[in-house]
Amino acid sequence: MTKGPEAVTALKLEQEMPLSEAMQAYFSKCDEKLGMVPNVLKAYAFNTTKLEVFAAFYNDLMLADSGLSKLERELIAVAVSAVNKCFYCLTAHGAAVRQLSGNPELGEQMVMNYRTADLEPRQRAMLDFAVLMTEDSARIGEEDRQSLRDAGFSDRDIWDIAAVASFFNMTNRMASATDMRPNPEYHGLAR
Repeated sequence: MTKGPEAVTALKLEQEMPLSEAMQAYFSKCDEKLGMVPNVLKAYAFNTTKLEVFAAFYNDLMLADSGLSKLERELIAVAVSAVNKCFYCLTAHGAAVRQLSGNPELGEQMVMNYRTADLEPRQRAMLDFAVLMTEDSARIGEEDRQSLRDAGFSDRDIWDIAAVASFFNMTNRMASATDMRPNPEYHGLAR
């Protein structure tokens, strides 16, 4: 399907209600800080309630206090998105890895195959777990959680790893199902 220049998904969804004041302010803050409003937010904007829930959950997982650094959470997003071949998230979160790490090569390695990246053993264990969740979550056993503990993660950290991986498995599927397109600006960031 050919989309117009403003279309962010293949779906034609009518705006059900105007954006709430809080979401208008959030869009303005994104534009101010990022120089754009991420297309994923525009995609959810047809329904303010869905947008507010999505934004709150994303912000809690990716920006709130955690034993995981922001970079580690972005690494999970990219590793999961690589397994799922999610164009939107590989582009947007690959750019975040480049920015947060200051290493464009790391961003590209993560997009292609995290196993080729020069990662700390802690990060590799975290990503192995996130990928196992993505590929075969029913196979996870206590030994997998223990390997994370052995790598230095607390049980709260394991919860956060699982929550971030779960979130991106869901969003990857939404992005693929709706043919969500990343903002063109992401392609050139931190190169």
